[in-house]
Amino acid sequence: MPISIEEIAQKLHEGKIILYPTDTIYGIGCDATNERAIDKLFDIKKRPKSKSLIVLVQHLEMLKQYVSINNEIEQFIATLKIPTTIIYSNPRNLASNTINADGTVAIRIPNHAFCQALLQAFGKPIISTSANISGENYPIHFNSISKEIKAAVDIVIGKEMDTSTYQQASALVKINKDFSLEYIRK
Repeated sequence: MPISIEEIAQKLHEGKIILYPTDTIYGIGCDATNERAIDKLFDIKKRPKSKSLIVLVQHLEMLKQYVSINNEIEQFIATLKIPTTIIYSNPRNLASNTINADGTVAIRIPNHAFCQALLQAFGKPIISTSANISGENYPIHFNSISKEIKAAVDIVIGKEMDTSTYQQASALVKINKDFSLEYIRK
């Protein structure tokens, strides 16, 4: 019997690591406010802790709990047509190991039914990093995720659905100190 969204949210509150479909590619994630869970995620990916992670939030109101944005950035977010991760300066209320050494954090609002339902049930941001060992190709389909990753996470979601919609990494935009936008990956 499949696990419910509420059960997954409870496991995230307990510090568990999940493998799940997103609006881009399959990801592994955890509570973005739980430092221990994030450390475990870094270990699973064999990723240097100096490399930053992406955080998913449900909507603008949730985003504003973790970063400051102005009206122009709000309008930019409203016009996005493809999954776009935005790098913000001076984040707050996130685990310290979520924040890059330069004081920035990468956040995306996913347009994906499963992610939206999970974020609503959980009520906090979730880490979203590709479901692969650092340096290896990222998985587009569930069957391309390594057995090592599947065995290392606490909960596997998606074996019964292949619902990642964009099937490539998100666009990446940095907000500079003057609030200008710099495209890093289109």
